[in-house]
Amino acid sequence: MEDLSNYRRSYEKGELTEQNLPEDPISLFKKWFHEVEDFDAVAEVNAMTVSTIGKDGFPKARVVLLKQFTYEGFIFYTNYNSEKGKAIEANPNVCLSFFWNELERQVIIKGVAEKVSENISDGYFESRPEGSRLGAIVSPQSEVIPSRDYLENKLHDLENEYKGKEIPRPKNWGGFIVKPVEVEFWQGRPNRLHDRIRYKLQEDFSWLTDRLAP
Repeated sequence: MEDLSNYRRSYEKGELTEQNLPEDPISLFKKWFHEVEDFDAVAEVNAMTVSTIGKDGFPKARVVLLKQFTYEGFIFYTNYNSEKGKAIEANPNVCLSFFWNELERQVIIKGVAEKVSENISDGYFESRPEGSRLGAIVSPQSEVIPSRDYLENKLHDLENEYKGKEIPRPKNWGGFIVKPVEVEFWQGRPNRLHDRIRYKLQEDFSWLTDRLAP
């Protein structure tokens, strides 16, 4: 047995109080995001875990990159025919989570995912490096493939096919926006008495804030 009971630390890098809380969670998320970004010790501050309920009834979590966020929600891109894409189509209720260890912070977002408009997906796809655009065409994401060579050979063929040409966005590839209904901000504190502030969307689209016990 691998005993991890001594893996512990004291969290002492910040606090989260009710004083000066913004009225909406996106404003606080933006503030935290840029504070972590300015800390300059996080490799990918936009890395987040997306959790879905699969068609087999099991939850599944995976790390993807947040590409945009607005007051409407949080946007990431994927293959719509992937396991996560099919799971979202069957059940759009998802959870996003960010863990920024360096500042001892976590954000957990419950929301409803929906596809972004095609022009938004087109715009982001065109901004990607050529290799990433070709990769989106090459990969039948989440499907069983015979080998790594299978992908490499397909990529090589497409590089030749689209040399000097515009690379079109596959119709099965695009963005999801997760519109939040609940956002929890977690700040590590000493003695495991962590700060947890939850924003919950109300029927009039205002946000109710509560403090949760750690």
